[in-house]
Amino acid sequence: MLPKTTNFFILHFNPMTPRPLFNTPTCCKFLEQIIPAPSEKQGKNKRQETGRHGRPFTYFPSQANSCCVAKDNNRLAFTKYSAGDKAWEEHSEMWMSTLARFARPVFQRSPSPVVCKAMKACRRMELRAPSFCMTPVHIRRHQTLGSAPMPVAAHSMRHVRALDEERLMAVEWEDGGQSLYPFTWLRDNCQCPRCTLQSAEARLLLMADLDIHTGMDSVEVTKDGKVSIVWPDQHMSVFDAEWLKKRCFSDAARQAMQEELFLNERYYWDATLHIPQADFQEVLHDDGAALAWLLALRRVGIVHLKGAPAEQGQVARLAERIGYLRLTFYGHTWQVQDKSMANNVAYTSGKLSLHTDYPALHFAPGVQFLHCINQAKEGGESEAVDGFHMAEQLQREDPEAFRTLTSLHVDFTDTGTDYCDFMLQSKNRIIDVDSEGKVTRINYNNATRDSVLDLPLHQVQPFYRALRAYVDIMNRPENVVTYTMKPGDIVTFDNWRLLHGRKSYISRPDRLRHLEGAYLDWDEVMSRLRIVRRNVHGDAWASDKRSHLHRKI
Repeated sequence: MLPKTTNFFILHFNPMTPRPLFNTPTCCKFLEQIIPAPSEKQGKNKRQETGRHGRPFTYFPSQANSCCVAKDNNRLAFTKYSAGDKAWEEHSEMWMSTLARFARPVFQRSPSPVVCKAMKACRRMELRAPSFCMTPVHIRRHQTLGSAPMPVAAHSMRHVRALDEERLMAVEWEDGGQSLYPFTWLRDNCQCPRCTLQSAEARLLLMADLDIHTGMDSVEVTKDGKVSIVWPDQHMSVFDAEWLKKRCFSDAARQAMQEELFLNERYYWDATLHIPQADFQEVLHDDGAALAWLLALRRVGIVHLKGAPAEQGQVARLAERIGYLRLTFYGHTWQVQDKSMANNVAYTSGKLSLHTDYPALHFAPGVQFLHCINQAKEGGESEAVDGFHMAEQLQREDPEAFRTLTSLHVDFTDTGTDYCDFMLQSKNRIIDVDSEGKVTRINYNNATRDSVLDLPLHQVQPFYRALRAYVDIMNRPENVVTYTMKPGDIVTFDNWRLLHGRKSYISRPDRLRHLEGAYLDWDEVMSRLRIVRRNVHGDAWASDKRSHLHRKI
C-alpha cells in the first residue's frame, strides 16, 4: 500500500534524443535512480550508452515510471518498493528545477496541494535560468524537442557596499553569495530616462560623457529591495536585484547569460537520430509549436514540418512566420528540378555529395527550408550529417587535419545567371572556430570549391589529406541520416552546421521531382525565437530587463 502522499508520475523524455543531453553526471545519476530495471520483454528495446563522463546509463523507447513524495513546494523525494520489508521507502530527492532539466513529469494520481505547487514551479518558465534544456514536446502526436521549465527563485540582497580603492560595488545576497560590479559599468548602464531610451531599451548616455574613473558618493539597499547609487555629480541610478544578479561578472553567470541569449549549446547526433517533427499549420498559427520548432532547429539543427500543401509558396509562408527571406542570386525562393542547361548541380538528377549551401558567399545563409512538392518515383533520398559532430570526431581522430581545416582559407566560386547574373568569389575556412576553439560554422561544397587554391606549395597536399579525412568521416554509414521527403514535407535545417546531400534519381516526364527552397539568416531566426519565447512564457524572462527602467534622476 502506497503512502497517501505518494503520487505516481510518468516521466516523459525522448530516448532517441542525442546523447549529449544525457551526458552529465547529474542526469546519469538521476536516470539510474528512477528508471526501473528492464523486464525480459523490455530488454529487447533497451539501449545502453556510455556518457561523456564515463558513466553508463540505460534508457528505453518508452516512458520512465516512478512515484514520489512531495517534501515541500520545490522538492520531491522518489520512492522505491523494498521487497524485503514489503514497504515503500525513500531513496533519493531532487529539486524540481533539476528534474525539469531532463524531463517533464506528469502525475497519474490526484496530487496533493503541495505537489501541485511543486509542479507549478517545475512548469513555470523563468528564463533567468542558466539554460534551456530539451525535453520531448508533442504537437498533435508529432514528437519534437522543446524547452523545459527551470524555475529560479527571486534574488534578494542582504547588504551592499562600495569598495572605493578597487572601484567596485560589492553585493551580498541572502543566499550567502557575493557579486562585484565595476563603478564604470554601473554608471554606463544607468537605467533612468536621461540615460536610457526606455521605449527602445537603448542607451542615451554618450561614451564621450561617461566618466570612466567615476567614484560613488553613496550606495544603499532601498526598502523595496533595489540598489540606489548617488554619483559624484549627484546623478542617481537605481537597479533591481534580479537585473544585477543576472549580469554578475562571475564565470558561471556570464556563461548562463550567453546561453540564454544565444542558445549555443548543441546536441550532436549520428545515423540513429529520429529527426524531430512538427505540424506545419500549428507552427504557422501557434506560438508554442513555433517555439518548440525553433528550439529544436537551434539545438539539433534539423526539423521536419509535416502537412504543408504540396504547392509552391509554402516556404515563403513559413519564412513570414519568422520575418523575411534571404534574397540571393537564385531569388527569394528557388525551384530544385532537373533542368536542361542547369546553372547549379542541384538542378540535375545526379547524386549530390554532402555539402553546405553557398560557401561562395562570405556570409552564407544560416537556415534553409526545402519543401517537397513532388517526389521522384525512384531514388532522390535525402542525406544529412551533423557537421559539428563530424568536426569533433576529426579533431579527436586526426588533430593535425583539424588544425589544417580550421586555419587554411579555401577559395570558392559560383558563376551564372538566375535572379540576375553573378560571379562570386570567396575565401572561407572549411571549419570555422571561435576564439575558444569551438566550431561555429562549416563551409564546404565540393561543386563550388575553386580550382584556384591560394596556398603555398608545401600546404597543398596536407590540405587535400585533411579535407579527405573530414569527408571520409562524413560518409561513414553510422554518421549519415537518410530520409525520403514526401509531398507536403518541409525540412528546415541549420546551413552553418548540417551538410546535406541527395541520392541520384530517375527523372520522368510523368513524375518530375520538385522541391522549393528558401534561405533565412540566423539573426532573424533567433530574433523570432526570443519573441515567441516571451509570448509563450509571458514577460517573466524579460521582466528584469524592463522593471529596472525607473523614473528617478
